[in-house]
Amino acid sequence: MKEVKLKTIEQSDNVCLYSICFDGSEESEFEKFLATFKDNGKHNRDFSIILLALEKIIAKGALERLFRVEGKMNDNVTALAIDSRQLRLYCLRISDQILILGNGGVKTTRTYEEDTKLLGYVVDLQLFDKALAEAQKKGTVRIEKNLITGIESATFTI
Repeated sequence: MKEVKLKTIEQSDNVCLYSICFDGSEESEFEKFLATFKDNGKHNRDFSIILLALEKIIAKGALERLFRVEGKMNDNVTALAIDSRQLRLYCLRISDQILILGNGGVKTTRTYEEDTKLLGYVVDLQLFDKALAEAQKKGTVRIEKNLITGIESATFTI
């Protein structure tokens, strides 16, 4: 079992970007992704493309065409649909206005399921997606346009 909190990464009129933090950590999964790849020369091009895609999302919203479905049909797990051969950033695309950034890494296998690290990132997002849906049903968390209200004090267990 992991304790999960949601952290606001960036907010604009069009979209709010969040990321998940595990077990009381101040550093979100997205911030860990940034720290891992920001000085990585081998994947510098892919990393730059991901950052440019995020800038576009902040300006225009988390439009469906910018993502590739990665999880199962009944969850919101996606990856940025960039022309990257290797680097993946996994996300939960809740709507055009709400995007939860996860972690990611270098995909060297045919599918993310074949890589235990990438599979772990996707499973974490799938479990959080379920926990968020439950909190919405209970009314402890609400999604209003580009905000998730009630998350400031919310801790999810996955």
